Amino acid sequence: MSIVTISVLPVKDTKAQLLAAFSGEDQGNLITFDTPELLFKIFSQKRWQLIQLLTGIDPVSIREAARLVKRDVKAVHGDITLLLNAGILEKTEENKIIFPYDKIHVDFMLSAA
Repeated sequence: MSIVTISVLPVKDTKAQLLAAFSGEDQGNLITFDTPELLFKIFSQKRWQLIQLLTGIDPVSIREAARLVKRDVKAVHGDITLLLNAGILEKTEENKIIFPYDKIHVDFMLSAA
């Protein structure tokens, strides 16, 4: 079972993790965002719904994803394109969409400014 952690991590901390990974330390599956605002911009309610749908299933076409979430193909295409560009989703050689993880762990802390 593969788990991905999605977190808010400033660039300096992301660089430190990258250096640790290059030194051989296992960092696990990690997707980071520099700010909470960026995370919330990428993961709208409808995009979370798509991610939830795609978690742990075989690759699907954009049309099939739209059918499963009962949304317009054009709107789902736009959301999937954004998620692909953000590195959240992947595209297979057959041009299908996959979220290659079985579970998602979201980890971030908000504090006073």
